[in-house]
Parts: sequence; C-alpha cells; structure tokens
Amino acid sequence: MSGKHPSGEEFGGVIGRTVQESTPWWPASKIREGAPNVVVVVLDDTGFSHLGCYGSTMQTPNIDALAAAGARFTGFHTTALCSPTRASLLTGRNPHSVGMRGVSNFDTGFPNMRGAVPRSAATLAEILRDNGYATFATGKWHIAPMSECSAAGPYTNWPLQKGFDRYYGFLQGETDQFYPELTSDNHFVPVPATPEEGYHVSEDIVDKSANMIRDLTSLVPEKPFFLYTAFGAMHAPHQAPQKYLDKWRGKFGAGWDVAREEWFARQKQMGIVPADTKLAPLNPGVKPWAELSKNEQRFAARLQEAFAAMLEHTDEQIGRLIAFLKEIGQWDNTLFILMSDNGASQEGGATGVFDEMKWFNGIREDVDAAVTRLDDIGTPHSHSNIPWGWAQAGNTPLKWYKQNTHGGGVRDPLIMHFPGKIASAGGIRPQFCHVIDIAPTVLDIIGIATPSVVAGVAQMPVHGVSLKSVLADPQTKLARGPQYFEMLGHRGIWADGWKAVTHHESGQPFDEDRWELYKLDSDFSEFDDMAEKEPARLKAMIDLWWKEAETHGVLPLDDRGAFMLFAASRRPGMPTSRSRFVYRPPVSHIVSDACPPVARGWTMTVDLDHPASNGDGALVARGSLNSGFVLYIKEGKLHFDYNAFHDHTLLSSPAALTPGRHSVGARVTRRPHGGGDIVLTVDGKDVATGSVRTLLFMISSIGMDIGKSYAPINDAYREPFVYPGKINAATFEIPSLNALRGETISTVRAAEAQQ
Repeated sequence: MSGKHPSGEEFGGVIGRTVQESTPWWPASKIREGAPNVVVVVLDDTGFSHLGCYGSTMQTPNIDALAAAGARFTGFHTTALCSPTRASLLTGRNPHSVGMRGVSNFDTGFPNMRGAVPRSAATLAEILRDNGYATFATGKWHIAPMSECSAAGPYTNWPLQKGFDRYYGFLQGETDQFYPELTSDNHFVPVPATPEEGYHVSEDIVDKSANMIRDLTSLVPEKPFFLYTAFGAMHAPHQAPQKYLDKWRGKFGAGWDVAREEWFARQKQMGIVPADTKLAPLNPGVKPWAELSKNEQRFAARLQEAFAAMLEHTDEQIGRLIAFLKEIGQWDNTLFILMSDNGASQEGGATGVFDEMKWFNGIREDVDAAVTRLDDIGTPHSHSNIPWGWAQAGNTPLKWYKQNTHGGGVRDPLIMHFPGKIASAGGIRPQFCHVIDIAPTVLDIIGIATPSVVAGVAQMPVHGVSLKSVLADPQTKLARGPQYFEMLGHRGIWADGWKAVTHHESGQPFDEDRWELYKLDSDFSEFDDMAEKEPARLKAMIDLWWKEAETHGVLPLDDRGAFMLFAASRRPGMPTSRSRFVYRPPVSHIVSDACPPVARGWTMTVDLDHPASNGDGALVARGSLNSGFVLYIKEGKLHFDYNAFHDHTLLSSPAALTPGRHSVGARVTRRPHGGGDIVLTVDGKDVATGSVRTLLFMISSIGMDIGKSYAPINDAYREPFVYPGKINAATFEIPSLNALRGETISTVRAAEAQQ
C-alpha cells in the first residue's frame, strides 16, 4: 500500500506486510540551499532626518555605509505608531485589517483593534519557516496583547507562536535600556549583568542575535536564516553608556531652529529632498529657540544630547552585527533591511521630560527643578524624552510627529542593502511605498509565492506590492493603488501623487475635521495646502478614504482616551480582572499590564517567615529608579518607598522584625483629585504613616517582582536584592473602579491635551 497514513502524512514509498516488502521514503528537504539570508532591523521613533544619511549631523557611520552601498528610500511610509507598523511589516497587510489599529496594549472590542495578528495573516517568519528558513527574533515585540504577556499566557501571540524558532528581547512597547524586562523564547529571564558591569540591552540583543546565527551556521550551514531585530532605540528612555553621553556634551546649544536649517540644507545637498522643497513651519506649541528661557534651553539641549548618544551607540551595535555577518562569510548573501517604525515622538511634550511617564500622567515637567539634575539625563536615573522642537527637527522638513498622519508621523527612513543585486548602489528611490510592501518584497526576492493557506488557515489578501523592481531600476514606476492612513482619529489618503490628511482634535466630531490637500509629488513637506484651490479633488479624496476604510476594516473611528482602550484587559480571564490578587512565590516577573492597578490606591499584605539572620531583601518591587514602589527589609527593618519620578516617600518601621511568621504590608489610600496617604503595617498594627503628593495613574512601564527587585526603585539597595526568607503569599486588595473612573479619564485627557 501507499498513499495517506492515518497520521495524515502523504507517504511516497510503499508499505507492505513486512519491511522486506516495503520501500521507505522521506520528504524532500525544505532547505533552499543558496537562498539569501534576510535581516530586518527596525529602529523605534527615528524621524525622517535623524540618520546621517538622511540629513542630520548626528553620527551614524555604519548605517550611512549601508546606505552608500545600498538603496535609500525617501518615499517610504509607515502607520505612525509602533505596533501597527510591526504588524504590517511582518504580514504585508494594512494594520486595521489585522487587528492592530493602535498599540497592542489596547483592545477596543472591535476587530480593528484586538492587539493580536489573526491566523489569517501569517507572518513573514511563518512563511519563511515553512520554506526551509531558520527564523530568529530579537528586541522589541509589542504585537501581542500585553494583558496576555504574563507567565499565565496565553502564549498564542508571542514570537515563537508567530513563526520564530527563537526569541530574545522584551514584549512591551518600551523598556529601560539598563534594566530591561527580558524574555527568552517563552519565559522571563533576569538581566545578565548590571549597568556598572557595562550592560546595555542594545548590546545584549546583538550578542544574542549573533549567538543564534552562529549556532545555526555551525550546525547546518546550508540553511538560510531570517533575523528580525527591533531595537528599543530610539524610543524613550534615551539612555546610553557614559562615554557616549560625554561625547555629545554641548553639541546642541544652538537649538533646534539652527539644526533644522542645517539638516534641511544637507538633505537638499544629498538629494534626499527635491531642491525646491520648503521647510515646514514650526508645529503648534513649538517656540523658536530664542524664546525659551535659559533653563528651558539647557534642559532641551541635554535631552537631545542623550538622544544623539543613544543613536550613535545603536549605530555601533548595527555595525557589530554587520561585522559579524562578514566574519562568518554570510554578508554577501544577505538582504539587509533597515527602517524606522514611525516619526520622531511627541511624547516628550513642549519642554521634554525627565521621565516619559509624566506625559502619560498629564504632569508637566518642572524645568527649573530638572536642570538641577542635568547629569542624570541618559543614565539609569532618567527615562527621558526630547521636546517637540527637537522631535520636529528629527522629522525635517516635515510637520507633526509620531501618532499623526502628516509626513512627520508616517514618512520614515528605509534602507535596503543586497550585495551585487542593487542597481545604482548608493542611489535614492523616491517612489511612494509603504511598510506593507516589505514582506512582499522579501518573498519576491527569494522567489516564494505568497501562500493561500498557512497551517490550515485560509489567508487574507496581501495588500502590499513588491519593491524588487525598484532595486533593479531606480526610475521604475510602481503599480499601486491608494493607501489610507488612520491613527487615533488622525486620517490620511494617498493616491496618484496626491495626499489628503487631517489632524484630529480628540473629542471633536470627526465630521468637523479640517482636511488638507497636498500634491505630494511636488510638495515633499506638505507645505502648500491645495484644499481651497481643488475642492472637487479634495472631496474625491475624502470619499476615497471612506471607501478604503470600509475595505480594510478601519471603522469605527475611535478617539476615546486610554482608560477605555485598556478596558479589555479587565475582562474575565485576564490577570487584572479582579480586585484581589494573591501571589504565591516564587512567581515569574509580571509585566505592567498584568499588575494590580494601583492608581486607585491599594492594600498590600505579605505573609512571610522571617529568618533569624541576614533577612534583608525586597518583598514586592514595581517599576525602576525613575518611578515605582518597593516594600523591602533592610537592616532588619521594614521599609516602603513610593517613588514618583524621584520624589520619594519613604516609611520605615521603628523596630526590626523578629524571626518567625509575620504579616507586613502597606495601605495606600487615594485622596480625591490628588495624592495619597500611606500606612506601613506590621502584624496588623500601624507602625508608620506618610503621604504622597502624587499618586500616579501610570506608575511605570516596568512591571513587578515578588521576593526580589530586578530593577532597583531607590539607591538604598542593589538588584536583585532577593529576600532570603520564605514569602507564603503577597496579597493586593484594590478598591472599586467606579469610584475613580471620572478622575482617571480626566487624567488621561489632560495628557492628551498637552499637545
């Protein structure tokens, strides 16, 4: 007999009654010997002009060398935000069509925003793995619902379940560069070294990338690989080793107006923008540099120094990855793609911030206080982001920022390098293209047809087009239809060289949005609004937007605040869908989206068996040096520290704990429209009281540990500060959500209103 086995295998041999009467058979190897390796490097929040080869005076020599021997795209567009761009990059589909309208922390209850890519849109990794590739991912993920990114799972949308053989990085949208939340494959792991020992996550993920490739090429050298490396850079926090910070001291004192003009002139000289391009005016809320106070200038300049230091450090890591590929003889057969996920960030506000979480809490930076800590910027004692003025400089010559659908949000760097396969190497490709084009391009270059079924699931159509022809001929005209944009209510549509776009004000009826119209082919910076001169064309473009929105599942439009967008994380079966949380250590690290929602206040109780000696350690720790809280024992005494952006409220017990069983904890009560009162407790008795001026709505993007503190909350101890006694249980009691709903919504609206 031959044919199908009960297992479902299509057997190509012969099965008789005995092995002597049978013919064995093995499936042909899927390995495509000689097929090119593929490396995709994604930078975060890197604006159109930030790279040296796109106009800036910042140092990116390795990226610049890549561009000099490859192709620079100047018409490349993204979705304006990280998760949607990554979902589109890996699937070749528009973000709303694959449930990724915004960041993957959100689930609005509609198919356009689930925070997870459906199985009907297989990732590039899934397709390449089915075609004989080894598949590796390192760095930022952020295309899984973050409420599902705890040790409880489900793991359905983690990297290994989305086509990658190996993964090392962080699942959240950002992380501390010195104290990252690390995941290896399907489990959380501690940071392998300290900042004092020279640790930085960008170096770590390049090391791990090289290790994965080295293992493969040592054992099965004929097997090609796909490496997807997404740096935390240049997302906040902007942190770099001290020598890079020192190098950039004093380099930006002339301000963003001078930098914009200089970078703009360099862009024209390089041919990055047409010679007749006009420099967009300063965005609303951005003052001319000369109108800033001296302290505002000092603070803004130092924030930009940290940005430049981190960018140069990241460039060096990319250079190390390239050098490694050359060293092992893989470079000449590697398609190397480097891109940014969106424009420069607006999340630093008008002045910039020492800690980006201030932006999300609606707290304005006190610049006069900030300048007393300038030397902390870029170090573990900061979580900084640049001000709007420097962000717009990073988007030169464009207007607006990340999150917006104008050029500053969606027009980004893209470089492709493929030795011997790119015509006019070092040249520029001005054609309009989009992140949905990356996956089709990779498959086309390799020679793999887009599958109609993957893992038994019928696939939705791919929306992007291949850019392979553009690599062969810089003047090729791409055959593509219209491309819509929508992000947080901001909208846009490109078609035949024209672009219509809106800047939406949150809470304003969408019908009242003012549409602008630009002939993008001859108006690179969206400078001359043609809406009044071309009303018929504008109407046709708006109608086209609605048509494309229906086709690609963009609707409903939704500009609600973050409180409602996080609502799904509180549905039954999710880690935060309760008012009482009981942890029985040892437990894995808990990401912030799965932590108890402490904005309302909370009661925390730790049942422990305290040792007779050497009993110091962390009991509960959430956050980092920049914001968070920690309950710990030091020198035998119980301490609680609430760290609101380096404003510490520290309570301590008057007496040391005796050996044996104890119940210790803290009770934090939120005051109406303000701070909170704290009570430290030991065995049911109040032993210390205090108050905090600000009880934060979003306390940190870093999560929580029980019985240890992988990231320190203050300088009183060093990580991991493992508690040597036994913690039987750590319990959180959270008050009713309804009592604070109006206040938390107001807090989010305040943050949104800063622009």
